[in-house]
Amino acid sequence: MRVGLTLYGSLDEQSGGFRYDRKLIEGLRAAGDTVECIQLPWRNYHRGLLDNGSRKLRRQLDVDVDIMLQDELAHPSLVHTNRTLPYPVVSIVHHLRASEPRRLAPLYRAVERRYLGTVHRVVCNSATTRRVVSDLGVDPADTVVAPPAGDRFAPEIDRAAVAERATTEPLRVVFVGNITPRKGLDTLVDGVAGADADIDLTVVGRAVDGSHVDAVRDRIRDHGLNDRVAFTGRLAEDELQRTLRSSHVLAVPSRYEGFGIVYLEGMSFGLPALATRAGGASDVVTDGETGALVDPDDSAAVARELERFATDRDRLAEMGWAARQSYEAHPDWEETVGRVRSLLSAIVQPAEGLA
Repeated sequence: MRVGLTLYGSLDEQSGGFRYDRKLIEGLRAAGDTVECIQLPWRNYHRGLLDNGSRKLRRQLDVDVDIMLQDELAHPSLVHTNRTLPYPVVSIVHHLRASEPRRLAPLYRAVERRYLGTVHRVVCNSATTRRVVSDLGVDPADTVVAPPAGDRFAPEIDRAAVAERATTEPLRVVFVGNITPRKGLDTLVDGVAGADADIDLTVVGRAVDGSHVDAVRDRIRDHGLNDRVAFTGRLAEDELQRTLRSSHVLAVPSRYEGFGIVYLEGMSFGLPALATRAGGASDVVTDGETGALVDPDDSAAVARELERFATDRDRLAEMGWAARQSYEAHPDWEETVGRVRSLLSAIVQPAEGLA
């Protein structure tokens, strides 16, 4: 097949969605398909909507492919343009903007509903994302769930190592992700402050929202946690692996995640995850078995769960090993790419038969 992929920005971006797109391209090419990437410039939302009248954009999308994949993140620039394209379009939905608690959520919901009405099929990264997409009018029969694999590191770790690590003090909690309001670092800091336990928190990630980072740092100072919270920025792969291997719990109490590949990556190191019930984290984290699920913005619940991890080290070890086993049972990239490729082939082959 001749496949295209349209997205905002560059495939070199480090977030989970871009890693998914890279792995998908690698897998399609390994299967013998050709893949052409159309990288659109990053836009704010309203500027993206104006792209739909752009002849330059239309020329960029005038490529010789059998089928076009689109990262749904780029939907503002494509919501009307899609109706003029000569090839079938399949959207990859990592995370719907309308799912976030935003002031303009009704606008985003209306635009995303219209965008999804222009595509032939939808690839969803989780069952939760499929339900959200269906709520916007997409027939579930026109979707496929193809979750990302969490084998970015694939570390060697056994049950004895997880159990031994669980005995060390203090409780070491790691947050991994871009530092934005959606990721819930402020809730985590309040939870650490409210927990009746000795806890060290390491924050790994890029400061995307400067004002939010300043607000979080103010919280840390007000709680008297300066000597308990360390910001590392983005880490190189080997440094991040060392940090995960030496931690006890991965905590990202996000206000919404379409999937949350970071939880799975932490689980590969035998780390139970602390996440929220908002979005697709529940597809990865089983509450009370491989981690803990709380409501978004509930710092008191975060504090309670951290206390439990800190005070019951046998439970911490058991949940850590259960997390590792859950990671091992999760679909790998070969299976994920296979699901997407089967969907694409089912669209392309009938069309070729009519040609």
